[in-house]
Amino acid sequence: MLAPVRFPAAELVDLYHRRWQAETTHFSIKATMLDGRVLRSRSIDGLDQEVYALLTAYQALIRAGDDALTGRPEVPMERSSFTVLLAAATDTVTAGHGIFPGTLIDLVGTIGHAALSDLLPAHRRQRVKARTRKNPTSKYGPNAGQHPQKAQNYTVHTTVAFFAHGLNSRSHNGVASSLSIPPRPKRLPSTGSPSSPMPGARSTRRS
Repeated sequence: MLAPVRFPAAELVDLYHRRWQAETTHFSIKATMLDGRVLRSRSIDGLDQEVYALLTAYQALIRAGDDALTGRPEVPMERSSFTVLLAAATDTVTAGHGIFPGTLIDLVGTIGHAALSDLLPAHRRQRVKARTRKNPTSKYGPNAGQHPQKAQNYTVHTTVAFFAHGLNSRSHNGVASSLSIPPRPKRLPSTGSPSSPMPGARSTRRS
């Protein structure tokens, strides 16, 4: 690494920035493909199967993006967007179109054409991160041994209140809420006797 002819300084600087590609790969699998989800298997064999499935799908998408750039050698692989590759593959599988080739076999394919139509900018800023030294003092050291080491049992008391007549209507900034329960209509007091019908009412009693 100290030979200036074999390892020029300009190439070393370029490789230093390219090392972030490994972090981008981890982000593509953990964030883009899993989309915040976690592995669902609860066994070692199941976890191995899920991890290998993710790696296989990632390599297949990267290979599709590389095949799309075969006819364009002036475009580097760094301009191929993994997000576009994944979205195109998802749409192809979901919609079921462009899976089987036609009479003319195209090496680029549906996924490759989507990647070529939405390339990343040619000139992107270099990723620079200052070299830092990890702090040897752990922030969890002062709290060591202060928490219980065994499981604790707790008793929770809950009180549930039932409203027989519903909730009163509430308003927000003077506007009545659409989710509030309207008040029940009040019944008019009866003026006649219980045995006689109200004036104007139609009797339903049959002889």
